[in-house]
Amino acid sequence: MRKLPVYLLLDVSGSMFGEPLDAVKSGVNMMVSTLRQDPYALETAHISVITFNHSAEQVVPLTELVMFQEPMLTASGQTSFGEALTLLSDCVKGDVKKTTSSQKGDWKPLVFIMTDGLPTDDWHKGLKRFQEQTYGMVVACAAGEHADTTILKQVTNNVVSIDKADTASIQAFFKWVSTSISVSSMRVENESNETTTILELPPPPDEVNIVL
Repeated sequence: MRKLPVYLLLDVSGSMFGEPLDAVKSGVNMMVSTLRQDPYALETAHISVITFNHSAEQVVPLTELVMFQEPMLTASGQTSFGEALTLLSDCVKGDVKKTTSSQKGDWKPLVFIMTDGLPTDDWHKGLKRFQEQTYGMVVACAAGEHADTTILKQVTNNVVSIDKADTASIQAFFKWVSTSISVSSMRVENESNETTTILELPPPPDEVNIVL
């Protein structure tokens, strides 16, 4: 079975301490619970979680939905966004089966990034490594007033923002992510078409703004 890899890159730097991180935790749980009720997502979607603060770590390897276990997330340190992009590239390289002349590989990965601040490492170096792999679609979310959409626009054209890194906004984002994964799973199952732009996703809720 061809899997649809989904990677969540989550900022867990010190500025996410408290309500923002609690909202991320509940948002991920809600997302997984919702997807487990979707037969298309159950058939194809596999989820991985990569966190970044003073360093980047794949806290959940690429895992099918029924086996997914909630990661232990804590907020501290800085914002090693470049290291997270590098790690993502390495994970995709190792996780995703490529199509060959003899067999069809996995679907191209979906990537959802959430960050509330500016990178504190060499993110340009990480961006180069990130660009070594092929993705179906990458969506980056700038959470709150201190996140830089200009930087995220250099990672992907699909950038959204939420005005505040609070519970309502963050949970609205993850609810939209779960719906987006469901739609993408249905597309690859029924139409063999991959989602490649934000226009192919459901319209985001009022809390989530598309950055043009």
